[in-house]
Amino acid sequence: MQSEKKIWWLTNNKMVERYLREAKLLMLSREKRDFVAALKLLEAALAVAPRMDVALEMKARCLLSLRRFKEVADMLHDCIPSFQTAVSDEVSSALEEEEGSSMQLTGERRVKMQLLSSCADEDFKCFSVSDLKKKLMAGLGINGRKQGHWRYLVLGQACCHLGLMEDAIVLLKTGKRLDAAAFRHESVSFSDDIFSSNKFPLSSENFINNPSQAPPTAHLLCHIKLLLRRKTAAVAALDAGLYSESIKHFSKILDGRRSAPQAFLAECYVYRASAYQSSGRIADAIADCNKALALETSSIQSLTIRASLFETIRCFPDCLHDLEHLKLLYNSILRDRKLPGSVWKRPSFHYREIPGKLCSLASKAQQLQQRVAAGETQNIDFYSLMGLKRNCSKSELQRSHLILTLKHKPDKSSAFIERCEFADANEADSVRDRARVSALLLYRLIQKGYTNIMAAIGEDEAKSSSATSVEAPATQTAVAAFQGIFCRDLGVVGNMLSQAGFNHGIPFKYEALSC
Repeated sequence: MQSEKKIWWLTNNKMVERYLREAKLLMLSREKRDFVAALKLLEAALAVAPRMDVALEMKARCLLSLRRFKEVADMLHDCIPSFQTAVSDEVSSALEEEEGSSMQLTGERRVKMQLLSSCADEDFKCFSVSDLKKKLMAGLGINGRKQGHWRYLVLGQACCHLGLMEDAIVLLKTGKRLDAAAFRHESVSFSDDIFSSNKFPLSSENFINNPSQAPPTAHLLCHIKLLLRRKTAAVAALDAGLYSESIKHFSKILDGRRSAPQAFLAECYVYRASAYQSSGRIADAIADCNKALALETSSIQSLTIRASLFETIRCFPDCLHDLEHLKLLYNSILRDRKLPGSVWKRPSFHYREIPGKLCSLASKAQQLQQRVAAGETQNIDFYSLMGLKRNCSKSELQRSHLILTLKHKPDKSSAFIERCEFADANEADSVRDRARVSALLLYRLIQKGYTNIMAAIGEDEAKSSSATSVEAPATQTAVAAFQGIFCRDLGVVGNMLSQAGFNHGIPFKYEALSC
């Protein structure tokens, strides 16, 4: 029986080695179909040996080459710093709620909860002799540096393409530092004439990370630092109330030549919409919210800002639509205990705040429904939408309409997609369709506002012209009646005018009053 088990283990081991060898040869060709075939071989190898580090590394790099970044993040989401922080916050909040609900806990149970909360921390590890022995043997071995270090670089690149810039820069810097330290350790500890199988690892790191074939980590880090620097400056200007400066910094990111990840662009559009809203540019703010929602349909901040914008201009049906969408999102989050989509997505709120937000949304929706039932749907504030004052002139209206029409034309609604780097190439068509539909609705609203304001200006001009035409004949008759009564005695003239009831101004020449 023991011989049969040994033969079975050897057979599986040889089969896994053969799968890895064939997958490595396929990955060397750098062709897409070969990467797909290599991925199937690696999945077969991981079915036999699920915790094999070399196979996991090759699979992650294969997915990275196929631009399937979400699968890389799903596979290694435990190493994402923001995900670990969110999990620890959730554990601590759950413990706090349990403490608040049961105040009669004994001292022993309190100690246990403190131990559990401390164990949730990543840095806390109990002492283990076996772990110490493994670390010691790994330090003595030439390939000890390879254990798990690849996760930082691979996951850092995936996080960069997924828009998790803060996580990407932390992971890439950590991986770069660990690789440099491991390389120094190898160069000092061993000479070049030592022959060992460990000097020729089965990992695909040697040819995947070739600078001639893949973009260097330093270039990626420089690009991430530039984007984060501009975003930090823009957010600081927004917090300080310098809205024009904030819009200028965000426009450098959103309208730049170099592309940026989809989720990062969506976040920047939300911030710029908030800056537009604070500066009174309602149409531009709605357009940025539309773009953010086209890139990410479950963006709660975009829906909140757009609902408040529609409420500001008294466009109640669209505001109600956004509020209902928000209610659906909050209910799904309460049901699933996570955001719609992948596990590693960072929530911008706390779960304990959702019931209160749902109550406020329900009350606001009820108030808007009452106003719609009262017939206030036609009373839209088009002046705020166009960025005009109530007593604006026709030239100001035409100038504002021309700028908004050229800026928010439906034909140009999908131009921002060219500067967007999608995590999934199949999402581009759906994003383009959503952006076109929302831009068309905004364009129609702008045209309707132009028509209404132009009609109001025409009515005001007609009223003013009719008033001037009524006053003009009375003035002319009064001037004709008293045109030749000037004499030397001005007091007599004043008495005559007061008796006649004349109270209008009389044009005269100074030479007529000479003695």
